Amino acid sequence: MQNLITLAMILAPLFIGYFIRVPKPYMVIVDKLLNILVYIILALIGISLSQVSNLGSQLDFIAGMAAVLAVCTLGMNLIVLMWFDRKHPWQNCIQESGKKPRISIAGSVKQIICMLLGLFFGKTMESIWLPPETTGTYALMLLILLVGIQLGSSSITLRQVFINKRGVEISVLMMLSSLLGGALFFLFAPEIAFTQALALASGFGWYSLSGIVITEAYGPIWGSIALLNDLTREFFALLFIPVIMRRHPGAAVGIGGATSLDFTLPVIQSSGGMAVIPLAVSFGFIANLAAPFLILVFSNL
Repeated sequence: MQNLITLAMILAPLFIGYFIRVPKPYMVIVDKLLNILVYIILALIGISLSQVSNLGSQLDFIAGMAAVLAVCTLGMNLIVLMWFDRKHPWQNCIQESGKKPRISIAGSVKQIICMLLGLFFGKTMESIWLPPETTGTYALMLLILLVGIQLGSSSITLRQVFINKRGVEISVLMMLSSLLGGALFFLFAPEIAFTQALALASGFGWYSLSGIVITEAYGPIWGSIALLNDLTREFFALLFIPVIMRRHPGAAVGIGGATSLDFTLPVIQSSGGMAVIPLAVSFGFIANLAAPFLILVFSNL
């Protein structure tokens, strides 16, 4: 019963938000609140990590496991999606934008700094005051509500998302290959359960979601591993989308995961042109819907 309650607490805000219509002028406020919440959640993850005993001795383990997980998931994504692009070439012409893609990893760097600030705050304030443990859950619920509002107010209908055959195919292949990557990661981390490995692989780049949910399910060590894995996806996508877009557009969109709908969308557009935008939107929409569901299902099995 508790598992079902947790699932409802996380997924319900997404669907409630989708049916809330916010006038376009106010969407700027929603976007700003969403950005603020991301930083708050990252700081809360840092605070949770600060409470781990002998943290210094665990840092090598966290970094090593995050690196192995990222190699497994991204590697399987690229193998499967590039094979699919070669086997079933995309008929839509990728347009040259005429300008060099603008790549910025400043946002990702800020996110890591924010988590480190939370870690520092947790260490210095642990004897005085720390936010209640449930703060992260409530912040995540509000964030998912705002994501739902964004999706619902984007003038994209579910019909438009699911009739984009290529977008659906790429999203399914990305998710299946990520889970295959999680299964491969399980071989390198036999101390964890198979379902935990699948949960770790199901963030699809949504680091604020995976960090909190995995922390609550398996503790701050594994929550930090999930967060770093999904941040690595974001870094990798920003750097390599322009490189592989021309010959493998499906793989270029797919490696962005859930971020293909927002953070990496400008890079997708500038390197692939307007022809690839409907594909990225359809794919990103499905990835955003699937990530919270899969993480919660696997972490509660």
